[in-house]
Amino acid sequence: MAETLGRLRTALGDRGDYDAAAQCSRCGYCEQACPTYVATGREAQSPRGRAQIVRLMLEGKLDDPAAAEEALSTCLLCGACQTVCYAKVPVPDLALEGRRMLRGKPHWLVRRASRLLIEDPRRLAAFLKIGYFFKRLGLSWLSAPLLRLAGLPVLASMDEHVREAPRRLLDDELPALRAAGEGDAWLYFAPCGPRSLFPRVGAATWRALTALRGPGRFLDNACCGLLAHNYGELEDARTLARRNIERAEAAGEAEAVGDCSSCVAFLKTYPQMFLGDADAAWRERAERFAARVKDVVEVYGSCAAGLPAAASAGTVSYHDSCRALNGQGLRDEPRRAARAAAGGTFVEMPDADVCCGGAGAFAFTHEELSDEILRRKAGGAVSIGARTVLTSSTSCLIQLARGFRKYYPDATVLHLSEYVARALDGRRGA
Repeated sequence: MAETLGRLRTALGDRGDYDAAAQCSRCGYCEQACPTYVATGREAQSPRGRAQIVRLMLEGKLDDPAAAEEALSTCLLCGACQTVCYAKVPVPDLALEGRRMLRGKPHWLVRRASRLLIEDPRRLAAFLKIGYFFKRLGLSWLSAPLLRLAGLPVLASMDEHVREAPRRLLDDELPALRAAGEGDAWLYFAPCGPRSLFPRVGAATWRALTALRGPGRFLDNACCGLLAHNYGELEDARTLARRNIERAEAAGEAEAVGDCSSCVAFLKTYPQMFLGDADAAWRERAERFAARVKDVVEVYGSCAAGLPAAASAGTVSYHDSCRALNGQGLRDEPRRAARAAAGGTFVEMPDADVCCGGAGAFAFTHEELSDEILRRKAGGAVSIGARTVLTSSTSCLIQLARGFRKYYPDATVLHLSEYVARALDGRRGA
């Protein structure tokens, strides 16, 4: 069996896995908040069903591991259930613990990617650039049969659905951004999405933070560790966490601002990885680090009064990243910024707070279920005639771009940083 955390942070304090699962009273109040339950109507794919499955596993009473695998693997980890639950039962964390118990050793590709992120991130970046080169040539489809034969259908599916193939990664853009001047107003934590897939987002974040807060600095951070954490390499996740904590401590006392809400939410949970008695010193350091971490949408929300309106063609709306809304409690902050930057063109989208079905690799491992959830999201955009939908996480950018291409080509998706930077760039150019 793979390593588990064993203890989780809950609304009642730090608890063992069993006590955390036992907090669920099975009232069912969570069910209509759960996108997979709403889509399937299956009790096993409801939050209380998943909590009960993990409890049975811990009691040694699980009769059908295959059914448990399906139930837990289809959890989006969106946290909507925890938000509406009166007891705040941590079902996403329980689902992850259950997956670790069921699956044992992580897939070799996860282990290799995790090792590269720790030992040689530059080599990983080089591999990405080669892949992007072939994608721009229109030749990446040739690898799909080989990937499927190698037991990597998820990578083949990702190549088919993800259109981004940047020529330069964010690390290639940073020298020019830094040349304009650096200071101590903020530290930029570059998540892997803006760093390696959406460098335009990272560049926009840097420009926007500089305009709003003054010059800052690049933290030169490692991967946050979310991939390793969610796919069973907990010690690798701790290694990356320690590295980021050390670099932040060495960089001073400024806020560490990140622009992928999924990664930022994970940074804020670092203390949970160090709950053991032997990790007390690291837990304290993780607490101090987490208190310094800010989602960029928090910064924009606090500066919304000073934002000019961007030139906008049509209705602008906002889709909540689950890890911003449910993981960090950020509902009003991004909307204040989006409304200010959109001027009078902002319209609230129906079910903006419901998951889009991206959830990392979920869209590629559970395509039919993900697509059903995505259609509803696209329908919300259609209902208000949205032309631009803003969001704040890498997974949402990928999923909404795919959904709009398929179901609503009149709309585009942008990171909130891109829209805010556009507004600020327009003011400087006026």
